[in-house]
Amino acid sequence: MLLNAFAGCEPGMRNLYNFLFTICFWLASPYYFLKMWRRGNWREGFGERFGKYATRTKHALTNRHAIWFHAVSVGEVNLCTQLIKSLEPRVPNLKIVVSTTTSTGMQELRKKLPGHIEKIYYPIDRKRFVYRAMAAIHPEAVVLVEAEIWPNFIWRLEEKRIPLFLVNARLSERSYRGYKRFGFLFRPLFAAFTGVGAQSAEDAQRLIDIGCKPEAVQVIGSLKFDAAKLDDRRVLDVPGLLSQIGVPPDAQLIVAGSTHDGEETILAELFQRLQPRFKNLFLIIVPRHFERGKEVGRQLAAAGIDYIYRSEISTRTQFQPWQKQCLLVNTTGELKFFYERATVVFIGKSLAAKGGQSPIEPAALGKAMVMGPHMQNFAAITAAFVKEGGAVQVQNADQLLAVFSDLLDNPAKREALGRQAVKVVRENLGGIERTVDMIVRHLEGGDHYLKPQPW
Repeated sequence: MLLNAFAGCEPGMRNLYNFLFTICFWLASPYYFLKMWRRGNWREGFGERFGKYATRTKHALTNRHAIWFHAVSVGEVNLCTQLIKSLEPRVPNLKIVVSTTTSTGMQELRKKLPGHIEKIYYPIDRKRFVYRAMAAIHPEAVVLVEAEIWPNFIWRLEEKRIPLFLVNARLSERSYRGYKRFGFLFRPLFAAFTGVGAQSAEDAQRLIDIGCKPEAVQVIGSLKFDAAKLDDRRVLDVPGLLSQIGVPPDAQLIVAGSTHDGEETILAELFQRLQPRFKNLFLIIVPRHFERGKEVGRQLAAAGIDYIYRSEISTRTQFQPWQKQCLLVNTTGELKFFYERATVVFIGKSLAAKGGQSPIEPAALGKAMVMGPHMQNFAAITAAFVKEGGAVQVQNADQLLAVFSDLLDNPAKREALGRQAVKVVRENLGGIERTVDMIVRHLEGGDHYLKPQPW
């Protein structure tokens, strides 16, 4: 009854949301501040989270028509940069603004996008902060890369009749159930989207079920297939770095990417069980959150693994052959370069944690991939790779050990897996261009485009 009452009384629902958000914001702020402090560089751009921008940013946006992209963190930033490169030539009169939530995301934006594109932090979803940010940027359109749903932000866009797009959209079973459970709040928000690019037909149906207009939803595929490529300009010499720490060129490398808590200990144990048979085996672990580096280091040390942090390696570093067993990568933005040198790749967050990480990047490089049973966030993509023989999915650590052993011992199997993985990637290209076409079609005028109101 209470939910129905709020569904029929939008002002009451908004007031309730803002009341609860304010309480949660102040209660959770110490945790998030600590998280920002651990990631570093938290002071720079801190005011932008409250809709306060530097004079230079305000001048850059004065009297300009802007399109605002939002990419939560590093993964979404990589997609966003590809979208912008494709979109920018088609909308030369629009100023592009990109926001992110994390300092690591900001580092990637600054690394990958030119100076004429404005890079800011996304405002906290309090009315005052959102209104202040909107007034400074006055966007002609907003593009959310993957589902980042904040009510005050979307309500303000609706009030100003600003087209809103959701791209590379996917919904896990858990998210789908959550949005349906709180449909009284989220259905009107999803109905506000002008255009939605879904990763699969299943995602499209789920998005419609939770409120998106059927005519706004289009099955486009995952943009990560297009975005999974190495930069032309290399920023890391992996063979040289490995040589410095005593890893010879013919070493077999297990690269575990985007690992989560619990997986590093399992990998350390499996590595030790494999070493007696594979004398030239070396382990590279890249935790999903680099700030976990010290914690992971303690776990590796407790397991008896002699490791070195990536951040400890300088131009003067030089170890004897096989002096170290493991490289622990506690930096950001370098995983793809380690994937390129891998003999076998393990996809993190799939064995001891749930959800999985994207397997597309190592697949595009033709690498033999292994993942655990918990790939819910990439279910359709994982199913495609497994079905076509482009990846192996295991159910537990014992199976992972057996598959590692088999692949390390069999170059032909590794090559076959890599070849099929590349085939799947090639068959799914084109999502970036289809997404740009959707955005441009609406901006050029059509049934869904409404001219924004004056600020």
